[in-house]
Amino acid sequence: MNNSLCGPSRASFITGTYSHINGFYNNSNCRFDGSQITVPKLLQKAGYQTALIGKWHLESDPTGFDYWEILKGQGIYYNPPMIRDGKPVKHEGYITDIVADLSMDWLKKRDPSKPFMLFCWNKAPHREWEPALRDLDFDHDRVYPPPASLFDDYSGRGQAEHTQNMTIARTMKLNEDNKLTDPKDLTPEQKKIWDTYYFPRNEAFQKKNLAGNALTEWKYNRFMHDYLACIKGVDDNVGRILKYLDDTGLATNTIVLYSSDQGFFLGEHGWFDKRWIFEESARTPFLIRWPGVIKAGSVNQDLVANIDVAATFLQIAGVPIPDRMQGNSFLPLLKGTTPPDWRTAFYYHYYEFPAFHHVRPHYGIITTNYTLVHFYKPDAAVERLANIHPAMIPDDYWELFDREKDPGEMRSVFGSPAFADVQTKLMREVSRLRTQFKEPAQDDPKAFGNVKDD
Repeated sequence: MNNSLCGPSRASFITGTYSHINGFYNNSNCRFDGSQITVPKLLQKAGYQTALIGKWHLESDPTGFDYWEILKGQGIYYNPPMIRDGKPVKHEGYITDIVADLSMDWLKKRDPSKPFMLFCWNKAPHREWEPALRDLDFDHDRVYPPPASLFDDYSGRGQAEHTQNMTIARTMKLNEDNKLTDPKDLTPEQKKIWDTYYFPRNEAFQKKNLAGNALTEWKYNRFMHDYLACIKGVDDNVGRILKYLDDTGLATNTIVLYSSDQGFFLGEHGWFDKRWIFEESARTPFLIRWPGVIKAGSVNQDLVANIDVAATFLQIAGVPIPDRMQGNSFLPLLKGTTPPDWRTAFYYHYYEFPAFHHVRPHYGIITTNYTLVHFYKPDAAVERLANIHPAMIPDDYWELFDREKDPGEMRSVFGSPAFADVQTKLMREVSRLRTQFKEPAQDDPKAFGNVKDD
């Protein structure tokens, strides 16, 4: 991901551009400009039927789609209100099931004589990780082994890691996140099933009166149960859609791309959420099924990203790729060939600060073995941030991680003589990519979002 945050990532998927080009930097105060060039608009113009169903979260109404039915904002898991082509509708049931049902309904009703592009975008597994009722006992109270860095003290790294606010121990909320209270949108029948599962387990937890590391481990296990149960709901419904494609014969001539709008921390460094350039946050699932072209089970290790999806879809469809798009078509990779000029370093830039979670603005590059990151002071916003509290002004410094020897990115080696040549080479590459992608010398003040926290 070029910016590990759901709204900015989705904007990059459809525009093939970085946040400073498409204007959607954060989830706090941005509104997507629907007049700009997007892949659904271009495919629609080329004769494709286009549809978007599920999460949108870009504030403006979708454009370039013949049909759209989206969640309001982030959406809720149970009985979600949605917006269908501009009009409010209400559904009863579980959101991941509903998105799959609506997607298959649209596939059944589309014009079979025309090609189609369907965005089936799920809410799950977004916070607060509320599972389908049928999956509440899916893991039979399994105890999940914590990651080695659950109690990370952030030694060997700088201010950014020490001053974030996204730890399971401190930031995760017992009531909403860990289900000591139930969702407010359940029907009486749904609430009965919910309470049957959670109430006795919550009662047993409260009797233990846990504190310190023991409480953190309990929160981690509850989080893992809920998160993975939500993932199970996604897996089951993706399976339903794939089966529909198989049963109707569409599978033989349909490309399916499965991905996410960012990675996620599952206790690594004591964190949940995303945002950072680090591996768990910037790396996502990325699977493609294309019968007759991609060999089932094959794996490609080249660096691809969300900004590449738009160009790839357009090249597959035979539609010219606009110069404005900054990604590269990975169609050659799908056919088994890596172009000699394919990227060896990927540029990343995160903005939203201080809301939410106090992750410092940063940019950098990711290569096969290294991550170089610059945590910087947002020049245009320093005075505004200073009006909140002087401690909110970030330090300006670099970190370098050797992921081959330190896959957990636990200790920066920036400034180490042993890495002097690597450091020089990577810093030159950062500068080159910032120029290539037309990064402005000074960020747009609105890039950092509203000054608030959750």
